[in-house]
Amino acid sequence: MNATKETTIETPGTHAITISRDFDAPVDKVFRAMTEPELIARWMGPKYLTNVEIVNDAHHGGTWKLVQRDPDGNEYAFRGVFHGEQTPELSMRTFEWLGMPGHVSFETLRLEDLGDGRTRSVGVSVFTTTEDRDGMAANMEQGVLDGYERLDEILESL
Repeated sequence: MNATKETTIETPGTHAITISRDFDAPVDKVFRAMTEPELIARWMGPKYLTNVEIVNDAHHGGTWKLVQRDPDGNEYAFRGVFHGEQTPELSMRTFEWLGMPGHVSFETLRLEDLGDGRTRSVGVSVFTTTEDRDGMAANMEQGVLDGYERLDEILESL
């Protein structure tokens, strides 16, 4: 397999962040790893945080929640609501970091079959202001990179 392990994080001249990554795994495995709470707990976020609570009720109107703990015991919580039925072709949800309540973004995720058992993941987060977008972009890169590295390992074992 020769999928690109480069993760692209873009903040174009809009209120959005786009994250693109290719995986050496078929769409069904990537979708499973991105929706099953016990698998999400193993890869989501930066390596220095421990995922202590995961809820992922991935259907229209269902909620999701992620609570992470750092080595000093500080916790960081995120939550949102799913919109529409979640499929590999299109998953939609809101995203809110509880450290900044009321600053809600809307996220879409599309998984594209590249053939040969490879998948491209393209996530877009749309914010209400460029300030919210810039604040999120400044703090998310390491978590995305660490998480996708661990996701690669999980996908190999599925």
